[in-house]
Amino acid sequence: MAVTEVVMPSMGADMVEGAIARWIKIEGDEISRGDILAEVETDKAVVEMEAYGNGILRKVIIGEGVTVPVGQIIAIIADADEDLPDVDAPAAETLAEPESAPVPVAAETAPEPVAAPAAPAGRIKASPVAKKIAAENGIDLASLTGTGPGGRIVKADVEAAVAGKGTPAPAADASAAAPVAPSAPPAALLTEDIPLSGMRKAIARTVIRSKADQPDFWVTVNVEMTAALEARKQFNRSMADIGVRVSVNDMILKAVALSIEKHPKWNMSYTDEKLVAHPNINVGVAIALDQGLMVPAILGCQGKSLRDIAIASKDLGARARSGGLTQEEMTGGTFSVSNLGMFGINEFSAIIFPPQPGILAIGASTPTPVVKDGELAIGNIMKMTLSVDHRVNDGAEGAVFINEIKGFLENPLSMVL
Repeated sequence: MAVTEVVMPSMGADMVEGAIARWIKIEGDEISRGDILAEVETDKAVVEMEAYGNGILRKVIIGEGVTVPVGQIIAIIADADEDLPDVDAPAAETLAEPESAPVPVAAETAPEPVAAPAAPAGRIKASPVAKKIAAENGIDLASLTGTGPGGRIVKADVEAAVAGKGTPAPAADASAAAPVAPSAPPAALLTEDIPLSGMRKAIARTVIRSKADQPDFWVTVNVEMTAALEARKQFNRSMADIGVRVSVNDMILKAVALSIEKHPKWNMSYTDEKLVAHPNINVGVAIALDQGLMVPAILGCQGKSLRDIAIASKDLGARARSGGLTQEEMTGGTFSVSNLGMFGINEFSAIIFPPQPGILAIGASTPTPVVKDGELAIGNIMKMTLSVDHRVNDGAEGAVFINEIKGFLENPLSMVL
């Protein structure tokens, strides 16, 4: 059996380094392809790393809490009697927080908010570098609010506390005349600069890359959602006994998956030489976190029923907030959906998440006067805007595709028959 060199995986094109949050397997463990070896921490999530070889975990090269570049050898899997390559841990200081990770460039969608699990009593969730900086500067970690995955305290949180740390002013002499205090700035205004977190820097890099590399255009349609809203009520009544609830966004995700099956170019990515076909429809779901945005994907949507997508969507949202996503969920999206309807936004266009060919932006469903059978009536109108990578699809293709999605939503039984 060949020796397998385990390297720091890339969680997207903009990731340049990552940290080992926790080794799940230890030296001497038997490893099968697909086993979870470790948890890798990026600026936006803690992601499970899978093994891509069989054998024994013969050597762990990079310890927990250490940040290394993508591609750095971190462990070796081999048979018990095989000679190992001479690989040592890098000598340079590697405790810096990860600076890069793929991040979403769109807005939050509909999965119900799920609280991150609380840390065990007495344990403070903080990255190793955050603990190191806090100890060097006398910062009590218990006094900080973490902005990392699942409320984890990260480097930026401690640096902000260090920047705001100062020497207390001496108490004023009560007998002295009190000076006239200058007018305080309005309470709503920020008076201090906010250091950029690694995740915010990565968001900036991703949106720049999208706008610089992907020539995009937009098409918008109105969708009459009355039938979809009524069908959702019926779906939820029928599944009440098993505790499954379908959201409007779940119906949109299903409609997108069915439309991609009929128009498979929307599951392809552009390269300079060819359009790359993907074997599965992995629909990204834009999710807003306190520290930024991410677009993990529901994998294999072409094989999922509406009920399956509802369950998967809720689970994805929970694990996005608690830090339990897999590498494939973080990097494998082939098309995405972004929903701002719950915030009362009527219409917007979303930035494409490279290298996907497009993203669908969803507005609110709003009671609107419409003409039905020659009569004025009230309908529930939702605007959808499709952002299109013009290198992959053209205007007519965009129009056909968005109207395909519209057709499924306006005839919701067609998604379940």
